[in-house]
Amino acid sequence: MFQKKVNITTIWWGTGTYNVLSWLKDNENYNLAAIVTMSDSGGSTWLLRDEFGVLPPGDIRRAILALSHESNILRKLFEYRFDKDSSVSWHTVGNLLLTALADITGNFGDGIKEINKMFKVRWKVIPVTMEQSNLCVELENGLKVCGETNIDVPAHDPNLRITNALLEPEVKANPVAKWALENSDIIVIGPWDLYTSIVPNLLVKWVKKSIKNSNAKVVYFCNIMTKQGETTNFEVIDFVEVIEKYLGKGVVDYVVVNNGHISDYMIKKYKEIEGKKPVKIKEKDKKDLKEKSYKIVERDMLHEQDFVRHSSKKIASIIDDLVEGWIK
Repeated sequence: MFQKKVNITTIWWGTGTYNVLSWLKDNENYNLAAIVTMSDSGGSTWLLRDEFGVLPPGDIRRAILALSHESNILRKLFEYRFDKDSSVSWHTVGNLLLTALADITGNFGDGIKEINKMFKVRWKVIPVTMEQSNLCVELENGLKVCGETNIDVPAHDPNLRITNALLEPEVKANPVAKWALENSDIIVIGPWDLYTSIVPNLLVKWVKKSIKNSNAKVVYFCNIMTKQGETTNFEVIDFVEVIEKYLGKGVVDYVVVNNGHISDYMIKKYKEIEGKKPVKIKEKDKKDLKEKSYKIVERDMLHEQDFVRHSSKKIASIIDDLVEGWIK
């Protein structure tokens, strides 16, 4: 498909992103950019946001580690979390370093540049915005919930559907994020928490337009399992409709859905403990999905051990297939 280095930009964050970028970073044919959501409000990140007014460092820290070529001991140091009974309880060294460098250099963006040099990061780690904002959602009963953590771990009835998401206040995209999106060959969205990891990026002003202005192939990796409180009882089409609500119809080119087998034991375990169910394409939905503007790609993406999750190696392999033209 491509005759030059391929610009691949990821939009989402979570453990899955870390692992996928770790698989992709050694391919000399790829230029990688990780666009990171800035709505995190939990743990160490929230304490540092509240006390120092810094942008959320947690997901930026993980992105730097994912794309770093530094030694294992420095990587372990960056992730070291202080004991909960200490004066710096729950903070990681990486979060503290990012906070300090933002102060030393005068802004969060320059702090990231400096720490990228320290950790030999070859590619781009980009905050989606350089402005402070909080994620809020509106539920079907009219209740408004603000704060990523309050949405992620709901105190309200988790069976209530989310009807809308917004940022308060509205914020503009980081110019570097705009540039990366507009110059991408492939834009990867998901998989991770739909409303707390993916949608916040699409709500930032100019992100949607930048994706539309690009000539990139846009691929959305759908979740393997639903999540109670965010995507309770969702089907594949529900996930994509939320993406299209905030990104626009006709923008997504490929939707990748797991067709790997999840054991009956794991299905029962997730249902009983977390209220989750598998997300797969059902026969009754296939006709409707064929009429959509995006192409459905069914692949085994499963990495099932003690819990059900995506295999980062398999996601990276699908991206390779897309680059090499095996997925049309």
